[in-house]
Amino acid sequence: MDFNEINLIVKYAHTISRLANELKEVDAIPADLYEKYDVKRGLRDKNGKGVMCGLTEISEVTSWETVNGVRRPIDGILRYRGYDIKDLVANCERENRFGFEETVYLLLFGKLPAAAELKNFTQMLADFRVLPRNFVRDVIMKSPCKDMMNMLARCVLNLYSYDPDPDNVMVSNVLRQSLQLIAEFPMIAAYSHRVYKYYNTNDGSMYIHKPIAEYSTAQNILHILRKDNKFTDLEAKVLDICLMLHADHGGGNASTFTTHLSTSTGTDTYSSVAASLGSLKGPLHGGANLMVCQMFENIKENVSDWSAPAVSDYVQKILNKEVFDRTGLIYGMGHAVYTLSDPRMIILKEYAGKLAIEKGREKEFELYNTVAESAGKLIAEQKKINKPVTPNVDFYSGFVYSMLNLPQSLYTPLFAIARISGWSAHRIEELTNGGKIIRPAYQCVQPAREYIKLEDR
Repeated sequence: MDFNEINLIVKYAHTISRLANELKEVDAIPADLYEKYDVKRGLRDKNGKGVMCGLTEISEVTSWETVNGVRRPIDGILRYRGYDIKDLVANCERENRFGFEETVYLLLFGKLPAAAELKNFTQMLADFRVLPRNFVRDVIMKSPCKDMMNMLARCVLNLYSYDPDPDNVMVSNVLRQSLQLIAEFPMIAAYSHRVYKYYNTNDGSMYIHKPIAEYSTAQNILHILRKDNKFTDLEAKVLDICLMLHADHGGGNASTFTTHLSTSTGTDTYSSVAASLGSLKGPLHGGANLMVCQMFENIKENVSDWSAPAVSDYVQKILNKEVFDRTGLIYGMGHAVYTLSDPRMIILKEYAGKLAIEKGREKEFELYNTVAESAGKLIAEQKKINKPVTPNVDFYSGFVYSMLNLPQSLYTPLFAIARISGWSAHRIEELTNGGKIIRPAYQCVQPAREYIKLEDR
């Protein structure tokens, strides 16, 4: 931003602030009108159940079952193409191998790959992992950005210019574009972080490591980010599981719905993915794990005694809007869909415990568990909720990333690195089964008015 731009911002700051305050009054819609017109705010009914607006075969989130006509909550289940995520993770652990590439194949093609298919697919992703010639120099290095999600979106839009057939929405072409983006996302995010660190911090070295074809996606992320290229097998396996858990989450989450919405307009792949990245960036969606980390930093700064009573007292203050960000939110607790438990959290909590032992951070892991237990009870009491309030996957994912020594600026991009596989599958599904633009209805509640001539206002 140059001097003239700063002067303009300062010049009009007061005017813009005044107009913004007026807008708050103009745009404030009375709450009772939502009930009058039976508006499903957030596309959810009064019981919190999502409004049905599409069909998918890609993934399913289940938190209820009906027995003898009675609907009751159950432990959460996440299925990819019909396969339970717990089984996918457990099998990879049993066979001592990485599972993200298999998960991507499953989401895209609807079946588990045979050994030869998985080998060929993994090799194809490795080949696509190389960014276009001079892309790092001309796009990433020329204009570093402190927000890696915005940088990722900008790079995706720039890739449109490198594509020989960018606007073709035939499934074969979109699949090719999707595979390239799935492979390129880790490179873009990691390189963008290193470049920003070099130009805008006191970190005096910049290293751009090339990916290794024989490495998995998780291994390459750690290899590229670390100056010495070194990582343990457990570190890579835990990061791989994180990618598996975040690869998709039904068609109704904000960023995936954005994928369906933008795809229905007939737009190109790069524009669609950029729109989904914008949705994922929000702190109520992909940015939640970063808020959890900030909350725990605040707790550790203000609570020296990590016993349950002392922790519970401070959690109550957070709920009372007395401390931390004063929103009254305990980040990482509860979920819009899951009732009794988030299956992703259960898996990640187990591996967080294993990693905490390797890193010597067992006491901190116990603090997370103490906060989760205290917060669950206090939230249930305060809101008079009869069902358990349990952590979601975001509660532990930020802690895991910190133990992997990953920079906080990459926490949400790591979510995107995983979720691009789900977005790609949903985009292809929308292209195959759509054909109609998605256009939800909005009821206008502004009464008609007569125009008033300028001199009479």
